[in-house]
Amino acid sequence: MVAKIISFGVIGIGNTLIDLAIFTFAYTVLALPLVLSNVLSWLGAVSCSYVMNTMITFRAESGRVLRRRDYFSFVASGILGMIATTTTLVVLSNSMPVLYAKLLSILVSFVVNFTMSHFVVFRQKPAEPPL
Repeated sequence: MVAKIISFGVIGIGNTLIDLAIFTFAYTVLALPLVLSNVLSWLGAVSCSYVMNTMITFRAESGRVLRRRDYFSFVASGILGMIATTTTLVVLSNSMPVLYAKLLSILVSFVVNFTMSHFVVFRQKPAEPPL
């Protein structure tokens, strides 16, 4: 479990950079609203996260095979993380700079997303009973 958390965290650093890059571009360059910028950055990061976690963190459970059904399950379970991160971002942005609020919201998202990935998306399938 510890190794999975560390792997998930290291992959999360890369996804954080992707998330921040997309968010910064959408919010500052395109001048999109805060929530829309956050949702777009989340979609980019969650897609990269699915691929990397399938291939590395949860390779035993996934067999390193990308599946449309698993991707949609990962995205669906990640919606809870997106709601948590967006809520945190909006609330904190009222009392601190948006960039700091965004960074703190990513930490909240990490906890929610790892929990959902470990216990829902990539949970070990029970062995099929012999016939």
